[in-house]
Amino acid sequence: MSYTALYRKFRPQEFKDVKGQDPIVITLKNQIEADRIGHAYLFCGTRGTGKTTIAKIFAKAVNCESPAGGSPCGECASCRAVAAGTSMNVVEMDAASNNGVENIREIREEVTYRPTEGKYRVYIIDEVHMLSAGAFNALLKTLEEPPSYVIFILATTEVHKIPVTILSRCQRYDFKRISVDTIYGRLEELLEKEHIMAEEKALRYIARAADGAMRDALSLLDQCIAFYLGQTLTYDKVLEVLGAVDTEVFSGLFQKAIAGDVQGVIASVERLVADGRELGQFVLDFTWYLRNLLLLKSTDGMIEVLDISSETMERMRQEASKVTEATLFRYIRVFSELANQMRYSSQKRIVLEIALIKLCKPQMEQDYESLMERIKQLEQKLEQGMTAVPVKKADIPVVQEAKTQAAPRTLPKAIPEEIRQAVKDWRNIVSSMPGLTRSYLNKAKLTLGSGNELVLVFADGMAADYCAKEMEHRQLEDAVAEYLGKQVTIVIKQEGSDRPLDETYIDLEQVIKMDITYEE
Repeated sequence: MSYTALYRKFRPQEFKDVKGQDPIVITLKNQIEADRIGHAYLFCGTRGTGKTTIAKIFAKAVNCESPAGGSPCGECASCRAVAAGTSMNVVEMDAASNNGVENIREIREEVTYRPTEGKYRVYIIDEVHMLSAGAFNALLKTLEEPPSYVIFILATTEVHKIPVTILSRCQRYDFKRISVDTIYGRLEELLEKEHIMAEEKALRYIARAADGAMRDALSLLDQCIAFYLGQTLTYDKVLEVLGAVDTEVFSGLFQKAIAGDVQGVIASVERLVADGRELGQFVLDFTWYLRNLLLLKSTDGMIEVLDISSETMERMRQEASKVTEATLFRYIRVFSELANQMRYSSQKRIVLEIALIKLCKPQMEQDYESLMERIKQLEQKLEQGMTAVPVKKADIPVVQEAKTQAAPRTLPKAIPEEIRQAVKDWRNIVSSMPGLTRSYLNKAKLTLGSGNELVLVFADGMAADYCAKEMEHRQLEDAVAEYLGKQVTIVIKQEGSDRPLDETYIDLEQVIKMDITYEE
């Protein structure tokens, strides 16, 4: 007899065997017991979380001759036929390869005939999001008003691709990712039935690598057992089969990165490649390692969350104490970007090496986190006694530069009386202006324009732009005219970077004696 893969051999046949989807299982069992069965269901969630499995169990349960507590008995002729795939009442269709209108028309023709045995005819359409627009339209009417003996179960991993008209006609059930503890418990249970020995650490790594998918976990376990057939499955063996890396390698790489050892990190990559490690998996695992360091750095009491041994916890705590949270944030950002690049890159090793060099040399980046890391490295070098190299005076070339002498500031021969009066009363005028305008005007320098206008010069570009607005400019001229009884033309200018204020403009407040008064 040919070998059967673990995920097929131990596929749950009853609701009690399903792990990690208790809310969905309880709801469906209650519907069967209360005879409140819907006509259309939508099972959505990531791969390997039990969508098709629960659909088949549900199909058995609704046609079971003697269900117990809403679950199929598994012994009657109907249950055995569904399990063997020979039942005429349960039709499975893969929408990925049967996505045309003609396929849905066949279903519409079939549903007109009542089942010869059992109560319901159940249609399980897997990957339903792959149906064409025409197929969805053809399914719509049948899905809305199917015969009383027909049940549709639609399964998908991409629910956002399903038309809202289909969604509104289905009972939707979201399958969540299965926890590491639940997957670990299931693997331990199956290995006991298979009489295979395995370390707890090895099974927990497989459970974590499955990323919430029970089927993936069983496939990985099957792969590891086949490689070391008849032997105890250890943590090191699992790492070797899956092309993964031990946390000690991550620790050494992290130490080299914070030390800026470029040669060391490149040598580490060379060893990974020589050992046949999968670089994409390495990037994901190292990002997870950095995440654990950040959690340890951020707060205490993480032993339950991290799911690592006390010895590893203590070592990682010491490593986390050597860096700041900002550094860990930068490392995680670099490797998160790298994970996306690795999916499409044909030169995975090169992009990995570039990312590791970025960790060692923050000067390659210009963001805030990298600048702070560069400052920290300089501070560490200064603490270690790095001093500036003295330079002999004779070694410094003498360059004779002709300094441009600024023209001496001279008072114009004739300052118009209204300008002179405006300068003398300027502070009183400014105090009458609204808050933000008053704040900006206090920074202005007053000078005389070529056309006998009062010029306000600002060093701050934002202040110049604000006061130059039409409304604020007119408001300022009106205030000066009201105070003096005369109209004064006011010009707003911004100080140029190549024209220092003190050397270019004559500050009238410095040359005209001001009458400082305060009004209530």
